Amino acid sequence: MEAPVIKVTPPGPRARAVVEGDSELLMQSFIRWYPLVIKRGFGSLVEDVDGNVYIDFNSGIAVLNVGHSNPRVVEAIRGQAGLFTHYSLTDFYYELAVEYTRELREIVPISDSKVFYTNSGAESVEGSIKVVRGYFKGSRPYIVAFIGAFHGRTYGAMSLTASKPVHRRHFHPLLPGVIHVPYPYPYRCPFNSTSPEECGEAALAYIEDWVFERLVDPSEVSSIIFEPILGEGGYVVPPENFLPGLEKTARKHGILLVADEVQTGFGRSGKWFAIQHWNITPDVMALAKAIASGLPLGAIVGRKEIMSLPPGSHANTFGGNPIALAAAKATLEILREGVIERVDKLGREAIKYLEERLKETPIVGEVRGKGFMIGIELVKDRKTKKPAREELNRILTETFKKGVLAIGGGISTLRIAPPLTIEEELLFKGLDIIIETIKEA
Repeated sequence: MEAPVIKVTPPGPRARAVVEGDSELLMQSFIRWYPLVIKRGFGSLVEDVDGNVYIDFNSGIAVLNVGHSNPRVVEAIRGQAGLFTHYSLTDFYYELAVEYTRELREIVPISDSKVFYTNSGAESVEGSIKVVRGYFKGSRPYIVAFIGAFHGRTYGAMSLTASKPVHRRHFHPLLPGVIHVPYPYPYRCPFNSTSPEECGEAALAYIEDWVFERLVDPSEVSSIIFEPILGEGGYVVPPENFLPGLEKTARKHGILLVADEVQTGFGRSGKWFAIQHWNITPDVMALAKAIASGLPLGAIVGRKEIMSLPPGSHANTFGGNPIALAAAKATLEILREGVIERVDKLGREAIKYLEERLKETPIVGEVRGKGFMIGIELVKDRKTKKPAREELNRILTETFKKGVLAIGGGISTLRIAPPLTIEEELLFKGLDIIIETIKEA
């Protein structure tokens, strides 16, 4: 199908009516990037209620890795819905949960693992907090997290999140025992280092020399939680030396590593999981988003001895819902068919394409990313690196009106995260529209 197709300048009349009703009836505790009112999605395209067709460059916030309404996923959902729709996995048993878990364990980089199913990324993070603290039976109450990271908005997850003040404002007191440290953000290194490697070393030294020497003894720290690539924080890729160094620090002090792969998982970065770019092995992983192609499912995966909470201490009603697991099984089968390798290749080409065509554009500070996690950081001035917040909002609105659905992140980063199955022609057509709009700005 031809795309993008803009029949009426968005938002059209039907979209405006929905936006008005939404404003009147729903609690407005969220921020929409632009007034898109979706009618249907197919593959890498989205149609709105006024008949406009867009190239999807956000995948429902990195969820639809195998595209909208993938026929194989839809068929799996239909098949399971005809058998049974629910029977509380934490109270009873069903075969599909065992079958899918065996397949999931084959792709996660934790050997001899056990799994607990959740309904969302935030719930996976919440459960991970209980898992690591429970493993140490309360003797290690502290958790180290990073400034710039996003882990969710429920209370425990929000206590770890430190990407925007609005997430935490008015909600104190938060979960005690959380220590935030600077994330090595190469373009905006908090240590004013002159190279990514120096930034990575400085971040590791901060943990050892300041946190562990002056604030809390490492013997009281249960875990370090991290995003391998910052997601909501702006698709920030850490220096190459940072995550291997972080793993070394954790092992030295007997601290557990918790990888939040909610946004980076299931092929988004060009690997099954982003930690595989650095060949590190966490003790626990928090998963969700793309796991089931839009159905509510998440998972906590950890080493068997760590996933040892006593019976009755942790459960839920809907985690591991059979319809969601059927969708997850179909999603996994599709991703196994060369999709991730293709993303790794196309992602490199897309980043190079953007760098070449935007290198003389003053508003662009940096293009970065891995796979289909691509960030374009916008600045008012390349020398001062002052964020271009207002310009980002304008550019996102204009790309929307031209038929491309990108999103923002961090302070002033445009995020590109199309379905992993997007046609190459549509990928580069969408990139051209973004390039054109940035240059106009």
